[in-house]
Amino acid sequence: MKPAKNLSNIIVSFIACSFFAQVDAQDLQADNMLLFQRGSGGWSKQFKGKSFSYNVEFSADQKTDIAMEAKKDDANIDNGSTTKEIRYLVRTYKKISNPKYLAAAENGVRYLLKAQYKNGGWPQYYPDRSSYRGQVTFNDNAMINALRILQDVALKQNDLETVNEALIEPSADAVSKGIDCIIKTQIRVDGKLTAWCQQYDEFTLKPAKARAYELPSLSGSETVNIIEFLMSQPNPSPQVIEAVNKGVEWLRLVQITGYKVVDIPAPDTEKGKDKQLVADNTSTIWARYYEIGTNKPFFCDRDGIVKYSMQDIGYERRNGYAWYGAWAKKLLETDFPSWDKKNVNN
Repeated sequence: MKPAKNLSNIIVSFIACSFFAQVDAQDLQADNMLLFQRGSGGWSKQFKGKSFSYNVEFSADQKTDIAMEAKKDDANIDNGSTTKEIRYLVRTYKKISNPKYLAAAENGVRYLLKAQYKNGGWPQYYPDRSSYRGQVTFNDNAMINALRILQDVALKQNDLETVNEALIEPSADAVSKGIDCIIKTQIRVDGKLTAWCQQYDEFTLKPAKARAYELPSLSGSETVNIIEFLMSQPNPSPQVIEAVNKGVEWLRLVQITGYKVVDIPAPDTEKGKDKQLVADNTSTIWARYYEIGTNKPFFCDRDGIVKYSMQDIGYERRNGYAWYGAWAKKLLETDFPSWDKKNVNN
């Protein structure tokens, strides 16, 4: 009987070791995300003032610096910050089952809920809302990324079904408020709904200036992702359907056909190349900024002076910003027609 008893002990020990190994199993990027998480629950997009990768073995000295930076109030939703960490952590939790990853993701969701304004919008940074950081920010899809996280929590989908059920109802409420804010901020010109600006005053919800070259405008980029989010609603209201239809109508109106942006050789410049708008009868693009009221594309240097040609601004801004893009191509050719068929009678 002893051999059988010993075998049983070995099996029990193996199962126990496997369980604890699973709980304590590590993922380099997820572990680094735990180090960088701010006390507010969010994450910053920078380490020592620069963008960085989580897929790095940080030294002991670097971890000391990370711990110091983690005490700052600089958490934000800019450039995918906070939302990308939440998504990675819940995805990794489903593979590894380390409860620390889930807890960090849940704190990230709580951060998004805390950061939302009563009017339904989100600032770019929270709790530090100084300068343009406090504006309701669609720029680089900041607010839409936050809403997609909370919508996935509310609908128990895309790995976010793993989070605490107590977060479901407040997330659903936050999505409803966010959609209301989107509807309120769609810009009317001569009584007609058009598109959205990159950022809005957090008190008046009027289009606002951010950086010197980011002026109040109609955005050919951010508008696309706003519309895509509205189209993802399971039961769109008449107001949502109208917002989508009018936004698409505007995108069709302002599309630029017959041109594309290319890099041309420029040996004596910093990058050795320069951006130029050239003819191409197969291309359709959109400008990043359109003038409210005229729909004229415009461009800016860091002096904030409006120019109506990309070639009229300096080399640094011309080559350091996405002034044109094919942002609405898939929306207009594929996504909207499919959505419209489902909602045509609403």
